[in-house]
Amino acid sequence: MNPVESPVARALVALELVQAQPGITAERLGERLGVSERAARRYVAILREAGIPIESTRGPYGGYRIGRGLRPPPMMFTATEALGLVMAVLDSRPDVTTDGALAKLIRVLPEPVAAQAEAVRRSAATAGPPAARPDPLTTAALVQACSEHRRVRMRYRPGSGPQFETDADPWSVVVRFGRWYLLCFSHRAGARRAYRIDRIAAIAAIDASSVRFEPPPDLDPMAALEEQLAVGWEYDVEVLVEAPYAAALPRVPRSLGRLSPAGESRCRLVATTGDPHWYAQQLAAFPVPIRVLGGPELRAAVAAIGQRLSQAAAVEIPHQ
Repeated sequence: MNPVESPVARALVALELVQAQPGITAERLGERLGVSERAARRYVAILREAGIPIESTRGPYGGYRIGRGLRPPPMMFTATEALGLVMAVLDSRPDVTTDGALAKLIRVLPEPVAAQAEAVRRSAATAGPPAARPDPLTTAALVQACSEHRRVRMRYRPGSGPQFETDADPWSVVVRFGRWYLLCFSHRAGARRAYRIDRIAAIAAIDASSVRFEPPPDLDPMAALEEQLAVGWEYDVEVLVEAPYAAALPRVPRSLGRLSPAGESRCRLVATTGDPHWYAQQLAAFPVPIRVLGGPELRAAVAAIGQRLSQAAAVEIPHQ
């Protein structure tokens, strides 16, 4: 255990140990605290002076236990603090232990705060390294607007081009590969959109009751986000996949576009991309034959990768 400087802080650690290991002895408590048995007894005395009912029993099976009457104080997190904590855990790619601990924490939060934190935890799916974390205040406001089905007005900074304002019906806050997105219906675009929350410069609620909405009843936020990330970009994509639709569907990520049948043994992949070279790299990993029908930028990127790989395969290795 790392050393703790303050006696009060050590006493609180001692309380945690007694709660976690009822019957722990003074000797064992001292070992866990990194202090002598006598010092461990002193920290127990500090807790008793603070009104915490710690009972002790003698004998070979004796030790310290929490007596009746101890009630933990309420978790007085604000919605922003709670959401910031949830965001930090999600950014760290939680495992079973941390996700279970987060669920326990959310259960003891006040209901209005817990609802927002749980909404983010439930909709979030993370993979890859953490990316830009958005402002917790903005994220908290969007989560609340999603839960209340309340339209918002926001100012957005795209990756390129000028800022713009749009009214949006927020459906869900989703985390994908470390990035936080608002999945919504954009009234500016007149269509479904996914906006990166770290690029939302300002947000305001629209109070009129007439602007409340209902999200699509069969909405799958993660699937909808992955499909959305493949549309609205600068360069067109059209690829013929030489495999039946049922066989290709589980192998083609939704983020690469929309797949549809094109006969019994073929299917068609349609999308847009902002990076033809990256998209060509994804196509190079397909386990089935493909043919790029469009657009011209993607065809050029695929040809360049193919030429480079052909040249690499043609290089003769000199004999040693």
